[in-house]
Amino acid sequence: MKLRFAPRLFAVAALAFVSISVPALADCTDPAGPKVAWRRCSFEGQTMTGVALTGAMLRDTSFQRSTLANADLSEADGYRSKFISTAAPGARFDRARLIEADFTRADLTGASFRDADLRNAKLIGATLARADFTGAKLGGTDFRHADLSGARWIDGARICAENSVGQCN
Repeated sequence: MKLRFAPRLFAVAALAFVSISVPALADCTDPAGPKVAWRRCSFEGQTMTGVALTGAMLRDTSFQRSTLANADLSEADGYRSKFISTAAPGARFDRARLIEADFTRADLTGASFRDADLRNAKLIGATLARADFTGAKLGGTDFRHADLSGARWIDGARICAENSVGQCN
């Protein structure tokens, strides 16, 4: 018995297995919504006020100079995402994975980062007045020149004094 077709059959079977077992990623043009997969997308300068991106995959995605006021990014994976100069007052990043994310000069007034992972994130010059960091992981986070006036600190009890810049006083 000849096995001439065995290599081709194996290749077809392997391709079918891969296509079934790997979920398809959303396209960057897919509409915003919970659990959308926008990996390596660019939404620079866009207005997304009140958008629900709970549980979304936002790794390496750019929201530079965008408006995300009152947006819900709870439980999103925003590893190395860019929120530079983004206006996101009142946004929710609760339980989000924001390791190495860049929020330089972002307006995050009243934003919630409860139980978020912000290790090695950049919040340089960000406005974080009245933000909530209860339970957040902040190891290596850069708060240089950031306004933390009235922010709730990681223990959930401490409120940063007015004019707290670069650190919670």
